[in-house]
Amino acid sequence: MSKLKVGVVGSGHIGKFHARIYKELPDIELAKIADINPEREKVAQKLKVPFTQSYRDLIGNVDAVSIAVPTRLHYEVAREFLEAGAHVLIEKPVTATLEEADHLIEIAEKNDLVLASGHVERFNNAWLEVQKILKEPRFIEVHRLGPFQERAASCGVVLDLMIHDIDIVLNLVKSPITRTDSVGIRVLSDYEDLANARLRFESGCVANITASRLTPEPQRKIRIFQDDAYVSIDYGNQEVKIYTKDGPKISYRHIHVEKSTEPLKRELMNFIEQIRLPANQRQADRASRDALNVALDITVQIKDNFEALLTSSRKP
Repeated sequence: MSKLKVGVVGSGHIGKFHARIYKELPDIELAKIADINPEREKVAQKLKVPFTQSYRDLIGNVDAVSIAVPTRLHYEVAREFLEAGAHVLIEKPVTATLEEADHLIEIAEKNDLVLASGHVERFNNAWLEVQKILKEPRFIEVHRLGPFQERAASCGVVLDLMIHDIDIVLNLVKSPITRTDSVGIRVLSDYEDLANARLRFESGCVANITASRLTPEPQRKIRIFQDDAYVSIDYGNQEVKIYTKDGPKISYRHIHVEKSTEPLKRELMNFIEQIRLPANQRQADRASRDALNVALDITVQIKDNFEALLTSSRKP
């Protein structure tokens, strides 16, 4: 099997991990790293691969690329690689707008290219372990909390963090949303830094999702209630607890989760596996588009609430 030539655009907080993992994978050649910041050349030097400040130096010279640049640049950079025939993995959110996502999907599908998005929790070992036992959820409670990161100040907590959980919940419920109720507050940035969204589904399921970047201690947990079980997943510690009805009693078990492979590595391996499929079996990641759609609806609702509050406060 011939080696795939892969590049990385953006070698900051996330991109440097993409580069490191590609370097470790067999049958992959990490051809070049691109970053507008010359100080990021240190990442390339450590991995002993070429470096450039222009991502266009990679176009036409790689089979696939990971893009880990600010969200506002996702569409422009990804479009150029797709139009040049390269497979693309973009860090979440896939783009800044639905129109941009739809256009990238159109280009990818037209040319039998893989278009993936970096929703890494899909590949969390704990999540993979429990999917086989989850049936029809009735209530879902999610908390994704952590400290403020200056690098993420260009968007709100919904697109920064909550979108991970929106993606998982949509995958789990598989039912149209009938109502969304969202609230949020600004504290350290010009966008919402804490947000809560309650999603009601046609199936009757309700998902309550909270995301915060104001919390000193990180927490990434999802609790799922269905008719016959309660499942608690700790993404951070990759732990699963299951409570089930056993007649009049409640039974408890702790599932051992294999942690030998890090979730991001699983994600990149899946990206490579998709690329190696026959051309007519390759897919564009429409689920990431669906998650973006819900996330944007939530941010608009929060923004409208902000503006309504400001308007009412100005009234004499």
